Amino acid sequence: MNSEIIAGIIFLGSLTGIGIILFRKIPVLLTLAEIKIEKKEESLILKLKREIKELNPFKNFSYEIFLQKVLTQIRILTLKTDTQTFNWLQRLRKKYQKKKIEKDNYWQKIKKEIK
Repeated sequence: MNSEIIAGIIFLGSLTGIGIILFRKIPVLLTLAEIKIEKKEESLILKLKREIKELNPFKNFSYEIFLQKVLTQIRILTLKTDTQTFNWLQRLRKKYQKKKIEKDNYWQKIKKEIK
């Protein structure tokens, strides 16, 4: 109950702080927008955007190769899990064999003691 109240107070305080910051900065942002509209020259940011669009690193992207890589990684993962489960099975079988031998010896000992 107390933690909910504290979280609510922090949330409201954060919203209030964001509101105050936005209220103070909106006039400044509006003047910046007017300055950019007045400039007809190509700015550095627009040049960078245009160059990035021209570069386009995904031009030669092949979905088949990507799919092959993903499938090989999945295959490797399944093979690793398969070997791990196989190792676990072997250990369990060895433990079972040891217990089975011990049980057989137990009954043999009792039979010898009775005779």
